[in-house]
Amino acid sequence: MSNESDGRMAGRFPMGMRRFFHQISQMANSPWGNGPKGGKDGGKDDGGDRNGPRNPWVTPDPADPARGRKPRGPSALDELLRKGRGSFGGGGADGGGGFNLGDSAKVWKWGIGALVVVWFVFSSFHIVPPEKEGVVTRLGSYSRTVGPGVKFTWPAPIERIRTEDVRAIRTMQIGSPNATDENFVLTRDQSIVDLAYEVRWSIRDPELYIFQLADPDGTLREVAESAMRATVANFDLVQAIGPGRVEIERQVQQRMQELLDQYRAGVTIQGIAIRQADPPSQVDEAFKEVTAARQKRESDINLARAYEQQVLERARGDTAAFDKIYEQYKLAPGVTRKRLYYETMEGVLSNIDKTIVEARGVTPYLPLNEVQRRANAAPDAAAKGGQ
Repeated sequence: MSNESDGRMAGRFPMGMRRFFHQISQMANSPWGNGPKGGKDGGKDDGGDRNGPRNPWVTPDPADPARGRKPRGPSALDELLRKGRGSFGGGGADGGGGFNLGDSAKVWKWGIGALVVVWFVFSSFHIVPPEKEGVVTRLGSYSRTVGPGVKFTWPAPIERIRTEDVRAIRTMQIGSPNATDENFVLTRDQSIVDLAYEVRWSIRDPELYIFQLADPDGTLREVAESAMRATVANFDLVQAIGPGRVEIERQVQQRMQELLDQYRAGVTIQGIAIRQADPPSQVDEAFKEVTAARQKRESDINLARAYEQQVLERARGDTAAFDKIYEQYKLAPGVTRKRLYYETMEGVLSNIDKTIVEARGVTPYLPLNEVQRRANAAPDAAAKGGQ
């Protein structure tokens, strides 16, 4: 059967291919060159005259044609094992020592132990600052909240801790004084006002803040804008940009806190500060003129009110003085009447240049001013005559 297959293969393949398959078949019978005995190539049992395939792991010596009969040297696999023993603390250069892993195993054990200790210390002990609180999660779910100090947890990734500053007052700017970032809000009288304001807030409950709000900044911004629009809608334009700003800030803070409490956000609104409340830039100049006129009107009203207060105070003073005189008049009517008469006439005649004398036998009118003028002119005439 073997001869028939060899004959068929000889008819199909050239001589070189037949020789190659022949060698492969011999190596399959004996990979170390021990071919079938008694064949054409010699089948001696002493091992000294075999011409079978050589050991594939032995590097041949091209300069020695009788390499098959000489003692073979170490193979490439033996050399590789020898180098491995040397690198792990094995035998000497001749490769005679055993493969010893005792020392290296100890080093590896100590190294792994040190890494475990470092990992345990750095992931289990945490320092929480005084102004913060820590939220501990176990396998991703909430476990507990810890205060300031040195805290212990199970090593990561079993437990993790996240700290949040609960004392800091955080700020959020909404709108901008610049014209490029306008924040228009509609008022009660269908006017438009450009608002820029600041929200001051702090964390009250770190657990709710972390687990209830997916986007804390975005949520706070949307709540602030909603509360501001709902509040300004109850004020007209004049109140929104003027005297009503304080009330708007108070109502916005109250609305925001109510909404955030409904969301269970764990946030406290500390205050709202309106930094700008102006009409749109397209009508800003006209609105400034209206504002100036309104301010002038307020100024005139304030001046009138001040004059009113002065007149009222003077009238109150006169009334109090008259009451005192009336008390004296009831005690001595005649004397009081004459005194009032003299004081009145003194007030009336103090600014005229006439003197009236009412005594009997005296001319009712004396030109005292003319007499005084003539008396002053006489010395002047005498001086001129003497010259």
